[in-house]
This record gives sequence, C-alpha cells and structure tokens, in this order.
Amino acid sequence: MQLVPSITVLKGRTARLKRGDYKNEKVYDVSPLDVAMQFEEHGIKRVHLVDLDGARKGALVNSSTLEMISGYTDLKVNFAGGIHTDGDLTKALEYGAESVTAATIAVYNKDLFSSWIMSYGRERVALGADSLDGVIRVGGWQKETKIKLIDHISTFYRIGLKYLKTTDINRDGALEGPAIEMYKDIIKEFPDLCLFASGGVRNMDDIKRLQDAGLYGVIFGKSFYEGNITLSQIDSFVAGIEMV
Repeated sequence: MQLVPSITVLKGRTARLKRGDYKNEKVYDVSPLDVAMQFEEHGIKRVHLVDLDGARKGALVNSSTLEMISGYTDLKVNFAGGIHTDGDLTKALEYGAESVTAATIAVYNKDLFSSWIMSYGRERVALGADSLDGVIRVGGWQKETKIKLIDHISTFYRIGLKYLKTTDINRDGALEGPAIEMYKDIIKEFPDLCLFASGGVRNMDDIKRLQDAGLYGVIFGKSFYEGNITLSQIDSFVAGIEMV
C-alpha cells in the first residue's frame, strides 16, 4: 500500500482544516518545502499537495509552492485544488505535478473531466470524490450537491477511471479514525479502482487497518503534524519492517 503524506497549503503556509472548515484552521511552523524534504529523506516517494486557496477560489493560487517542491525534491507530486479548466491542468503539470486530482469540475462539467482522463491518461488524472453523509460536496467542501458518492464514482468508472481519492468529510482533520466500512463498500462496488483513503487517520494502527482492508493507498496529514505518526515510523513502513 502506498503511503502518501498530504501537504495542505493556505496562503503559502502549511496548514490543516478540521472537517473542511476554513474558520477552523491550524498553521504549522514548518514550510511546505521543508516538510516535503523531510518526507523525501525518510523514503516517501509521493506527496499529495492541496492548494486550499485554489479550492475555494476555483483557480490555482499556490502554484509557486508546487514549483518549489517539484524543483527542490524528486518527489512525485499529486496536486489538487482549483483545477477547473484546461489551462489550470496544463499549468499544474508545467509547474511540476506528476498528476492531478480534480473534484469540483467532475461535478459541474463531467464531459470536460472525462476528456482529461482520455487526453492526459488514466495515470495523470485522478478523481477526488469527497462526501458528507454519503453525498458529494465541492468547492473546497463549502458547497452541497445532491449527488450520491457511489453514483458519482460510477459515472467515471465506466469510462476507465483508475485512481480515486475519497474523504469522509466528517472525519477529516478530526483524528477519529478512517471510514473503513465506506472504503470496503467502494472496493466491493469498483474492484478495479486504485483507491486512496483520506481523512481520520490517527496513527500507524489505522494505516495497517486500511492496508488489511485492501486499500491501494492512504493519504494522511494531521496525524503526522500532531506527532501521532513519526518519521521513524514512516521509515519502518516504507522499509516493510513490522512495528511492535
């Protein structure tokens, strides 16, 4: 299972929100580049870089952070937040993203998002499908829809979607444990998807539970920034060492 740290950027700073609430922001005293370099030094190969300003605005904002991480590390960067147009997607790739995760555009312009999968390839375009009580939310999780999570995934699974990142918003940043049963249901319904779990991870035990449940990857953030997951534990996981 892939271990993918999340670096969430707000106004150029490393920050986390709780349950997607921009009024519930916590800034950490480490720059996005510095934390990315720490991850690379401890065996991480890929990070999930989230432009929170871009997600709320609907256009890339923190592209300079993407450029720095891509330029000063060899990390593969999956970029998310504010990718709504062909120009946004092209810009993210030009600034060094290996792949992108798009969410809002997949709700408002399904044809455009589908065309990205076909034009850029299944390896470079992932679907972000984040839900509250099983219903999709978009625009940095600030806007409600009436679209059920499973129905939304199915739309793109039929045309060859390979990578999915999904978050139970109730659990994001809350350190209350991941939505394991939700992920199991998705895997059962869409067995060929490479599913990345996101939200609620408290510690390495949760990561092991997700691995046992058959997840392709796990994205984690707050548990690291709050010290519940350490760099030495990341070392051990990447090396395949069983931790007591």
